[in-house]
Amino acid sequence: MLFAVVKFLQTTMYYTIYHVSACILCFYLMLWLFKLIGGGLRREPKTVPLSVNYHFTRKCNYKCGFCFHTDTNSYTASMGDAKKALKLLADAGMKKVNFAGGEPFLYAPKLGSMVDYTKRELGLESVSIVSNGSLIREDWIKKHARNLDILAISCDSFDESTNTKIGRGSGQHIAQLRRIAGWCKTYGVMFKLNSVICQYNWDEDMNEHIATLNPYRWVSSSFARCLLVRWKCFQVLIVAGENDGDDTKRDARDFVITDDQFRYFCDKHRHNPSFVPESNALMAKSYLILDEHLRFLDRTGKAPSKSILDVGVDAALASVFWDKDGFKERGGVYAWNQDQVEEADQIKTKAKDEQLMALKNQLGFDLGGNKGGCGGGGSGGCDNAGTDTPEDNNNERGGLLDMEDIGFVFGEPMS
Repeated sequence: MLFAVVKFLQTTMYYTIYHVSACILCFYLMLWLFKLIGGGLRREPKTVPLSVNYHFTRKCNYKCGFCFHTDTNSYTASMGDAKKALKLLADAGMKKVNFAGGEPFLYAPKLGSMVDYTKRELGLESVSIVSNGSLIREDWIKKHARNLDILAISCDSFDESTNTKIGRGSGQHIAQLRRIAGWCKTYGVMFKLNSVICQYNWDEDMNEHIATLNPYRWVSSSFARCLLVRWKCFQVLIVAGENDGDDTKRDARDFVITDDQFRYFCDKHRHNPSFVPESNALMAKSYLILDEHLRFLDRTGKAPSKSILDVGVDAALASVFWDKDGFKERGGVYAWNQDQVEEADQIKTKAKDEQLMALKNQLGFDLGGNKGGCGGGGSGGCDNAGTDTPEDNNNERGGLLDMEDIGFVFGEPMS
């Protein structure tokens, strides 16, 4: 009997200790999970490298006097390392990559392979290139056009003597620019123009020449693959250690213009539907640049990050400053491939049609649109009332909308 009582007490004590221990363990486990989840909720959202400019070479065949990414070395990462880096960036949230230099077409086969890889294998929304254009050939564009969304050519003046003074070629730059624009139209690549506004061109009127590039024309209610999609005009920028003195590869101090001079140029061209100005304040720190060593550059004077192959994208981004607000303010997110541009214009056209219909219903009679109303002086009269052509609908802004205008949201919100 005594033995049975002792055995019962031992068993009861064992199970009591077991259950108490289990409860304590569960309590601490729940506390740990709460801290983990709570800490994750309180943690700052990670920075998403939405749009990355990969300057994979510093070498260039031009000698633009204001260049701020100069030929200080001839290093380029291997194709294998470049692909690894691009894959890491895509996994971290990159949706657009822009290949730049130096002059990227000094390495045309490698550039073509990277263009094809980022579009075909990584499925990026937008793949673009910035080039001086001098080495581009039609067969290259024909071969890679299906994987290239935007080709940007740098041209600072439509006066060849001005381009020559700047260091951009030796008299054939504008003719080559127009050839490339034609190839882009033929093979369905959106064409973009980049101009640096400096002492040699701040008072130049480029409107007539820009107009000849025909930003966004319509054919049979659909896009003829367009010519000029964006004309970005940058105020010449001084970057410490690159173009700011006698001991640097370039000295841009003689090219510098005042803010008033840049505003004068902008006011002269502001009506152009493809015009996108960028002052020093917007441009200086708002571009996320990956250099030839696969490091993010810091424009505040700090050293570059470590290679993203060594520390990963998150750690590399955390070690440099990127002005994400400036990126948004300068329109860094826009309709950056043909499908998005067409969708944006369809949305805009539909909204305009709905507004016209609402006004028609409100007033109780038809509207003449841009052709003149009933009984008005327009050539169409009542028969043509309300018959805006696609080109009429498109002329207001050249069909170019920022993504914010049409409600596109990409990935995670950027902190």
